[in-house]
Amino acid sequence: MKTKICHITTVHPRTDVRIFHKQCKSLAKKYEVNLIVADGLGDEIKDNVVIHDIGLRQSSRIKRAKIDSKKALQKALELNCKLYHFHDPELIKIGEKLKNTGKKVIYDVHEDLPRQIMGKPYLNKYIKPILSIILEWQENKAAKKFDFISAATPFIRDRFLKINTSSIDINNYPILDTNTQNTKYTDKKHEICYVGGIARYRGVFELIESLQYSKVKLNLAGEFETDDFKKECQKSKGWKYVEYHGFVSREEIKEILNRSKIGMVSLYPLINYLDSLPVKMFEYMSSGIPVIASDFPFWIDIVNNNNCGINVNPLEPTKIAEKVSFLLENSSKAEEMGKNGQKAVLEKYNWDIEEQKLFNIYEKVLND
Repeated sequence: MKTKICHITTVHPRTDVRIFHKQCKSLAKKYEVNLIVADGLGDEIKDNVVIHDIGLRQSSRIKRAKIDSKKALQKALELNCKLYHFHDPELIKIGEKLKNTGKKVIYDVHEDLPRQIMGKPYLNKYIKPILSIILEWQENKAAKKFDFISAATPFIRDRFLKINTSSIDINNYPILDTNTQNTKYTDKKHEICYVGGIARYRGVFELIESLQYSKVKLNLAGEFETDDFKKECQKSKGWKYVEYHGFVSREEIKEILNRSKIGMVSLYPLINYLDSLPVKMFEYMSSGIPVIASDFPFWIDIVNNNNCGINVNPLEPTKIAEKVSFLLENSSKAEEMGKNGQKAVLEKYNWDIEEQKLFNIYEKVLND
């Protein structure tokens, strides 16, 4: 009989890429995997993962921490698994309670919460540092108790290693799709793409503004953060060069990548982005197209070390346009960068490697 384990989230959707498509589906090869979610879509079994729905998530973090967390704990105790793996900071108290009952507990840290708070532009500048310090203290205190910390980036891993030596990075690198046939670079259209959440601080407005100078078509896919931001982008002089695809499926994403010659990932230099590993950058690389990425030191190292694209100041539309035009005018160089990026993903930036790290964690925790 397979060992019974459980993942818990009250924030992320049931088909979240990191939680479901990567971790749960991988672990289902060896364990009986349960996933507790709060989305109101009901219970189901999907890809050998048993999904338990505790009802539609609450609208605010405070309500989720009080109401959804209580429901999640009740369901978790009812399932009586040997190991619990939770994914949201508001579930830390649940993790502690499960640990107190003698269960094995893993905390999966998707974001560096204290630095994320400091990067929130809408929070009061005097309150942010205080809130950041309090949250870091609470998170660090709890992290010492858990059996393992699974971090989404090496930067987050290094932070938690100082608190709990059983910490490792499980990076959000792409799942290798051996069945995908990428379009030959020279057959791609004279277009660029951005795929992901569409928000001001992801550099989307400046990207759209840059189009009036490069006059290049942008395949824009994802959901706008707000209707007001969408209207602002539509007023840009560059909007006439945008083909907005809306929220798209993974198959549609592949189609967009297959027709585009450059992948854009020009996030603002906010503190919580500087050391992040943007999934979209590695997906661009995996599809064989060069990337134009923000000029953060960490990202510069990735791009330069793999010669897979170029970096740019994300706040300067004219500079973005220059970089786009350079790659499109130097097709052979851009094609070489695309091949280099694809090779790097095949060799080191892929889920197969991270999956094995995940298996190793589970074997260690369950056998201790």
